[in-house]
Amino acid sequence: MASDTQGLQGYHAGINDVTQYIREHSDEPLNRKVLAAVAGFSESHFHRLFTAYMGENIAGYVRRVRLVRAGRKLRMGAVDIAEVALAAGYDTHAAFGKAFKQQFGLSPSEFRQLDCRAATQILREG
Repeated sequence: MASDTQGLQGYHAGINDVTQYIREHSDEPLNRKVLAAVAGFSESHFHRLFTAYMGENIAGYVRRVRLVRAGRKLRMGAVDIAEVALAAGYDTHAAFGKAFKQQFGLSPSEFRQLDCRAATQILREG
């Protein structure tokens, strides 16, 4: 039984390492091979574990982290939404706007108009 608990703790630690790595490197290209290596698992095992632990697949998690970061930039007064879009990994303003609205229910322009408290709440929930 103790070895089962140790195994689960190892999985948990590996997933935590990956989520921290993603947050710290969200402006870099991230792929399953690199992230599996960070966790210390094979790619297929990593994908199954990550999805089970986080309730979303790795691509969805990375997208959400990047959009939350973009939302923070918008709230801090980033001048150009297109620049924020590019920094979040989107090739066009339109693609970014669509993804942002899908994630948060508001366009980037609408989000910018929110008061600080409402924007913070949306980012926490996102």
